[in-house]
Amino acid sequence: MIKVFITKQSNYPVKTPIIKKKLSDFFTKNGIVSDAEVSVAIVGEKKMLDLAWKYLKDKKLHNVLSFVPSESKGGFVYPPDNKIHLGEIIVCYPQAVREAQEENVLIDERVYELIEHGALHLLGVHHE
Repeated sequence: MIKVFITKQSNYPVKTPIIKKKLSDFFTKNGIVSDAEVSVAIVGEKKMLDLAWKYLKDKKLHNVLSFVPSESKGGFVYPPDNKIHLGEIIVCYPQAVREAQEENVLIDERVYELIEHGALHLLGVHHE
């Protein structure tokens, strides 16, 4: 079973049950069949800028960041609970809203696209 934990820095109107279901299905479709968990955070611009600086030494506002456990907590440690800890996905909600407006898509649709993009990074799929 894949557990998806979602936290929101503010009262951003995202449909968490739908995101949890879609993301769980996404990981299952991509071969994750063991017990696993992933965390998703929906944050504002300041928090995203802070994270970009802390982990990337970058002052750019990113729309999504993702970190496997070894990137955010140090070296790999075998999980004592026998669950695969896939990592963390962080979405900048205000940036997602702007992009949704520019692309003329629903905000929820853009937020999920960003979450899925971050999930691909957790699975090792990267871009240039």
